[in-house]
Order: sequence, then C-alpha cells, then structure tokens
Amino acid sequence: MSDRNGQAAHAAALDTFPRLLMHHAAVRPKRPAMREKAYGIWQTYNWAEVAQNVRAIACGLAELGFKRGDRLAIIGDNRPRLYWSVAACQCLGGIPVMLYQDAVAQEMIYVLHDAEIKFAVVEDQEQVDKMLEIAAEAPLLAHVIYDDPRGMRHYSQPLLMGLDALQEMGRIHDGNHTDFLNAEIDKGATDDISVMLYTSGTTGKPKGVCQTHAAFIAAATGGAGFDKLTDQEDILSYLPMAWVGDHLFSFAQAMLTGFTINCPESGETVMTDLREIGPTYYFAPPRVFENLLTQVMIRMEDASAIKRKAFQHFMDVARRCGADILDGKPVSAGDRLQYWLGNLLVYGPLKNVLGMSRIRVAYTAGAAIGPDLFRFYRSIGVNLKQLYGQTETCAYVCLQPDGEIKLDSVGKPAPFVEVKLADNGEILVKGPMLLKAYYKRPDASAESINADGYFMTGDAGFFDEDGHLKIIDRAKDVGKLTDGSMFAPNYIENKLKFFQYIKEVVTFGNGRECVTAFINIDLEAVGNWAERKGMAYSGYTDLAAQSAVYDLIRDCVEKVNADLAIDPKMSGSQIKRFLILHKELDADDGELTRTRKVRRNFVAERYAVLIEALFEGRKTQRIETVVKYEDGREGRITADLRIEEAKTFTPQAGKQAA
Repeated sequence: MSDRNGQAAHAAALDTFPRLLMHHAAVRPKRPAMREKAYGIWQTYNWAEVAQNVRAIACGLAELGFKRGDRLAIIGDNRPRLYWSVAACQCLGGIPVMLYQDAVAQEMIYVLHDAEIKFAVVEDQEQVDKMLEIAAEAPLLAHVIYDDPRGMRHYSQPLLMGLDALQEMGRIHDGNHTDFLNAEIDKGATDDISVMLYTSGTTGKPKGVCQTHAAFIAAATGGAGFDKLTDQEDILSYLPMAWVGDHLFSFAQAMLTGFTINCPESGETVMTDLREIGPTYYFAPPRVFENLLTQVMIRMEDASAIKRKAFQHFMDVARRCGADILDGKPVSAGDRLQYWLGNLLVYGPLKNVLGMSRIRVAYTAGAAIGPDLFRFYRSIGVNLKQLYGQTETCAYVCLQPDGEIKLDSVGKPAPFVEVKLADNGEILVKGPMLLKAYYKRPDASAESINADGYFMTGDAGFFDEDGHLKIIDRAKDVGKLTDGSMFAPNYIENKLKFFQYIKEVVTFGNGRECVTAFINIDLEAVGNWAERKGMAYSGYTDLAAQSAVYDLIRDCVEKVNADLAIDPKMSGSQIKRFLILHKELDADDGELTRTRKVRRNFVAERYAVLIEALFEGRKTQRIETVVKYEDGREGRITADLRIEEAKTFTPQAGKQAA
C-alpha cells in the first residue's frame, strides 16, 4: 500500500517540465529523445544526454547571472539545442520567449522591449546579425548566445558567447555546486509561467501570452490520452518554435510522453527528412497538405498514360470507400479487394513518397482545410484530423474523435474543456489550458475572460446536431451587406483558397452592396499550368496580369459563387468583382503576420484605392506599391490592374439575413 502511495506522490510531482525531463532521463535514459539532421547524417540524443545538456546550459546561464523570473529569448529554426535552452530556462524558473526566426530585426525590437529581454539564445550568424543591428535600441540585452559557430570567427562583441562555451562554463559550475540545479528545479511550481508566446498581432501589437506548466501539461495530457500517444511516437518538428502548435506538439507532448522529436536539416530538406523519419504523429497547416497534393498531381500529369489511368481508377476506388475503411465502417468485399490492390499499387507507394507510411495520427489547424483535400488524404489511409485552439488556450479546445470525422467541423470539445456559445455566436471556452495573463497587460487579461471564467475566443461558430463545432469566422469580422445578407470574409476566402491556383484572398463587403476580392495566385501551381500551355512569363507580376490567368481564376470564383448560392446563410455574399494583385502579400511588407494571417485592416488601408475601384465598377486601376527586400532595401512595383466581373447565381435556398 505504501508503495502505491509513493507511486501516486511521484506522479503528482511530475507537474513541471523540468521534473518531467528528469523523470524521462531516469526511467528511459537510452530512449531517443531528439534527432537532428546535420551534414546529411542523423544525430541522435537519448533522454539522459538531453538532461545532461540541459543541465549544462542551465548552470551556464546561472553563472552569467540569469535569475528566476528572467526572460530568455529563443530565436532560430527547430534545433535540439534551442529546445534544450527552453528547458534550461524553465529549470531556473525563467520564462522562455520564442521569436519568429524569419522576422526582420526591426520587428524583433518590439518583443525584446515588451518582454524586457536580457538574455537571448539564437541559432546562427543570421540571427546574431539581427541582434547586433538592434542592440543599441535594446539596452537591456546583455548576452547573446549562439548555437552554430559557422561564420562567427571574427565576431568579437562582448555580449556574444558560443553555446559550447556556455555549456562548458555550466559543467564547471555544476561540478562546484552539485545541488544547485536540483534545488532550483525543486523550487518550481506548476502554476509558474513556463513559456511566453506572442499573439500574431493581426489587429494591433502582439501580446505576450503567459502560459503555466499546468496549462500546457493539461493540454498535452488531454491530447495524448485522446490519441493514445506513447513514448514510441516520432514527430517531425519543423514549424516555427514561436508558434503555439509547435510548443504543444514538439515540446509539451514530447516532455509528457517521452516520444522522439526529429529536427530537419533545413527548411529546404523537410520533404526528404520527412520520408527518412517516417513520423507516426504529424502536424501541418492546410497549406503544407495542399502543396504536397499539388506536387503529386503535377508529377502524375507528366506520367505515362497507363500510370495515369491506373492512378485515376484506384483514386476513384479510394474516394468511394477509403475513408470508410479507415473509420472501420462496413464496406463490400469487392471494394475491400479493390482497395487492397490499390494500396499495393498506388496508395502505399504514394504515402511512402509523401513520408506518411507510418502516420497513425495527423492533424491540421490554423485555417480551414478544403473538403476535397481532407477527403483525399483520408481516402488513401492517412488518419488526418482537424483541431481548434489558440495561443491563449495552448492550441487546445476541440479535437476530432476517430470514427467521427466531419469535413466541415473542428470536432468536439477536448478532454477537460468546456465550450459554449455567447448570444452573438462567439465561442467561449473554459478549462485548465487557459492563459494565466497577458504580460504587462492587466486590461487585456481582464477583457479576455468574462465574469463566468470563460475565455472569449473572438471566433464565431455553431454546434451541429452531433455536437461538432463549426467555425464561421472571426466574430468581429462577420458583418452584413446593405441588403442584410451575412458577410463572413474568412468563410468565403477559405473556399477560394481550397483551389490549388489561389494562395491568398482578401474579401470586402461589410456595409457595401456586394462582395469584392483581392486574389494572390499560387506562383508554383499557376506557373506549372502556364508552362504546360506554352505561356511565357517573366515573374509573378507578369503572370498575374495575363488574360488566361484571369480566366482560370474567374472559373474558381464562379465555382465558389455557385457553392455559396445553395448556402442559406451565405447566398447573398457571392463575389461580384475581383482583381489579381500585382504582388504576393508578404509579412516583410506588414501585410501578413509571421503565422501568415492577413492583417486585414493594414491591407485595406494600404490598398484603399483598389478597394474603391472594385466597388465603383472601374475596369482598371493603377497602383504603385513600396516593397521591402530581405536585405532591408526598398523598391517600388507599379502596375495597371484589371478588374473583372464574376458570374453570380440565383440563391437556391432563399436569402437568410444573419
């Protein structure tokens, strides 16, 4: 009996990430915790080695003067030593603050100031250069520690230090103060802030979301139990560390279950590394799944006639019964035989090429995913599901249960989570995964949680008859046309983005008599299409202006209009006019956030002349736009944009005002 009580006390004590880490180092020391592809070779670190490295980094930071409550900036691609730095910071009772690695130096100043950063661990020379560029504007920044020493030989600034040197300093400190780090870990409380993640800032300055160990451990525990995750899983960690989804999947769940994190060599090698690792657990935003499918279809168009015919035949079989087989539903013996043969000849090789042969659970979130795209992956046997969550909820609100997959829902409330709808349709959530506070923003913290303790997500949605949540749009973005028809811009935009030729869309219509749209074409997909037709073009701006491309995009717009015509809530919001923008919307130009969400107000202000031209019914509009290049230089793009009409359809179900 006493032994059982001892086990229960031990389990209860695993309530912070440093304690979980040391637990794995004790119970599964030789199991692979992390892998990294370097110089074409996979390097493996077991849990004991990870714990030793984290210990050295933590003691090194302490030697430099890092104190409980200090914030540590982490900037770079997914690297084991950056994940170790997160854990090391937590061991000391500090707060890791991840920044987007592709942010330009000037964007980073805001977070460095707001979070009062004194210490930063960065990946390489590129990130060091950004820190040095803004060091004068960030006077608190005292130490910049870099992981990769390549190109750093002649850097002599006193605030710089290599991570190797820091670890060596830490090992000496640990040898001289053997009880120091264990005592620091023991001081940690489950309600301490374990990480600070910044919101994307679509409507204003990003806010620092303070999440506790308890919140992320609750989200990780709920998700792991829901999908039966074990220490045998492999995950590819390639999405930005500053994004809440990566912190849940690649850090919190790995620390909870003890499964293996795999870091790709670079952004360019993700597909190759995905095939080599063959993850069992996978997460990607819809755009990644779209790009994979586009590559498959482009390759099939170049295949022989026999291969194309076989592919088409077996994909018809998969569409007919693949999802039912995956969900364990009854399927005829004839279809099962055909599917088995298809798996041998088509689906199996295809999943192997995509790196998805071993996937047991795959998730997508961050934006709506097209039903055809969703159906394709499930039909070939990939258990793709959707989830719903936000930075303030540890990316954990709703999950799709196995066997209950709906193409247009985000699933049911996850374990430990309560979800209800406000009178205006806004989604309200409550549970242990909610943020502790916005950093230095008591006003925003108070405004975000209502009197009953529910977090106000800002999203509008409804529950269907089976209890599945369906998202319509951001509540503040849902408006009405002058005739009273509902206008939900994100809902319409997502329908257009389901087409492979369309990369981004921004629609306008609130308080107007009709709906209009800016469209960005997908350069790769439309470029391939143009090349097959023998069309010459010199770049994005040239291709986007061509008549054949306008015809291609008009066809997509009109298909969406036909779809909207049979939607009782949205039939009045068909797109009447559109234009193809002369440039891609870009985070460097402030038009997108670093998570690739459109900064709607900024775009509307920047392109106000184009919006007026759309609503006034002009045929063309001249525009000159300032753009920023990666090296910091500015340039100008001038173009005469065509404005096209799209066919609209008579509502099939009758108009219904919101």
